[in-house]
Amino acid sequence: MHIQDVHSPSDIKNLSLEELNALAAEIRSTIIGQVSKHGGHLASSLGVVELTLALHKVYNSPEDVMVWDVGHQAYVHKLLTGRFDRFSTLRQQGGLSGFLKRSESKYDNFGAGHASTSISAALGFAVARDHFDKKNSVVAIIGDGSLTGGMAFEALNNAGILKQNITIILNDNKMSIAPNVGAFSHYLNRMISDPKYNKLRNDVDRAMHRIPGVLGTRFRDLFAATETAAKFAFKPGRLFEDLGIRYFGPIDGHNLQELIPLLRQVKECPGPCLVHVITEKGRGLPVAEKNPSKFHGCNPFDPESGLPLSPGNTNPSLTSIFGKTVLDLAKSDSRIIGITAAMPTGCGLDIVAKELPERVVDVGIAEEHAVTFAAGLACAGVVPVVAIYSSFMQRAYDQIIHDVALQKLHVILALDRAGLVGADGPTHHGAFDLTFLRSVPGLTIMAPSDENELRSMLIRSIDMEGPIAIRYPRGNALASELETEIREIPFGKFAVLEEGEEILLLGAGFMLQELKKTAKILREHGKNPTLVDARFIKPLDTEGYRKLFEKHSVIVTLEDNTRVGGYGSAVAEMLFDFGMTDRKLYRFGLPDDFVEHGNVANLYKQLKIDGESVAQKLME
Repeated sequence: MHIQDVHSPSDIKNLSLEELNALAAEIRSTIIGQVSKHGGHLASSLGVVELTLALHKVYNSPEDVMVWDVGHQAYVHKLLTGRFDRFSTLRQQGGLSGFLKRSESKYDNFGAGHASTSISAALGFAVARDHFDKKNSVVAIIGDGSLTGGMAFEALNNAGILKQNITIILNDNKMSIAPNVGAFSHYLNRMISDPKYNKLRNDVDRAMHRIPGVLGTRFRDLFAATETAAKFAFKPGRLFEDLGIRYFGPIDGHNLQELIPLLRQVKECPGPCLVHVITEKGRGLPVAEKNPSKFHGCNPFDPESGLPLSPGNTNPSLTSIFGKTVLDLAKSDSRIIGITAAMPTGCGLDIVAKELPERVVDVGIAEEHAVTFAAGLACAGVVPVVAIYSSFMQRAYDQIIHDVALQKLHVILALDRAGLVGADGPTHHGAFDLTFLRSVPGLTIMAPSDENELRSMLIRSIDMEGPIAIRYPRGNALASELETEIREIPFGKFAVLEEGEEILLLGAGFMLQELKKTAKILREHGKNPTLVDARFIKPLDTEGYRKLFEKHSVIVTLEDNTRVGGYGSAVAEMLFDFGMTDRKLYRFGLPDDFVEHGNVANLYKQLKIDGESVAQKLME
């Protein structure tokens, strides 16, 4: 059978091991071909080909619920659930999502783009199943990286208490929790998952419960201790067993002959079970096997060499400018420590770590911990720079309020990927940071409009007071080199770039570049607008804005944050407070909705927030 002939998981149920292995090779080839042409998350999906095949052979999706953590590794699942004919549209505007999406397929039981959610969601499915007296299985698939998130441990703890029938697949491809995948381990897995063994185990337990008094209790304790000792002598699952979750593994995640029988047996085991599977990220593509981090998420590349197909924009990325600036600051200021939540390369702190490894702390996928950890550092005199994607910072909102802002601590939050991010779509768009940060008392929010302002704001923030957030988009610098001089950024002040009359154009962050296009078009049509770089979203120079408003009758704001509660809302609030309700205010920004994936420039046009669309709206 070929992958194009698989229209649902039922099509692989009767395939032999030989046929399944041949299909695995074809799936890898299909994924490599697609991602090498259009980009995407590669190494994770290549690592779970056999595991996904085994799951769909043993379980009956969608009746049996599969909850995938994050979704980076879901490409194989998409191919096995009838989406081969659309796979060429993966991560392209109007095409398949790069993650799990309930509205895309009935086989996507739960959507996710952020880590550590699968066990919690699966436990919810299991409790609901029992509530409605259904008999289906529930499986959570989580990676060892996602297991570093505290939410996963909260869910494990709850699963051990509730005792619902649920299977957790721990896909271990990096942490090497237990690299020992030996013959005795295989034998022990087969023995403790065997239905006959489990029936005997339950029969013995019931028999010992009939023995009265202290003697019965001692027999039961001895039996449990003997089984536990035998398992822990060879297996690394004590943590899970102590939480009340039966542990099986480790097992080779690329060996279908081992995987399928074990999953079939675990499926029949009562209560919560965890299967520890060892896989290799990037398996089947040598360049990805050697450098799985580089091929976690990648742009189009040559599969043979691993080199990008085209250089694209050769200007430095904003992420790299951030990283180099932090490195320069850290070299001259011993107080500075960078913090990342498992994204050193994505956030640019790898640049610092290469030269000053002791000055960067990677806390794992644990954004809440990252922020409170930074608060502790700040209390002790460190200047922590916490670099986290805008959409991931949402997870640490309480910590920003309770642990940082309430105590007026000097913590610098660097929010990379603010605004629209492109192909990763709604789970990764940084669409809400201005809204949720504006309400935090005492928090300074800066939005640079270009790479030079990003560098200058970061430098200035080191010696400022209190909590600070600097938000900037994914993408490249506007020029190939930075300015030689560091710009002066007066605290709380906007910058008037072009003096005009009647129409006031206020740009937040990099959206100022779109407003420059708007201003040019308006001038070509006989208007003379004033163009302003907001720079600060909070605090606002209210007296400065009052003077601007007095000189203009039409006020326009543009931002890549949702219009609900963002910069435009702040301007509207000022106008109301000033009693200037006669002014015409046009607020342009992201809608009160979740924006789908696609090319950022195309999304701007679709949402009518590009410079040309704004000008057209104003002229209308």
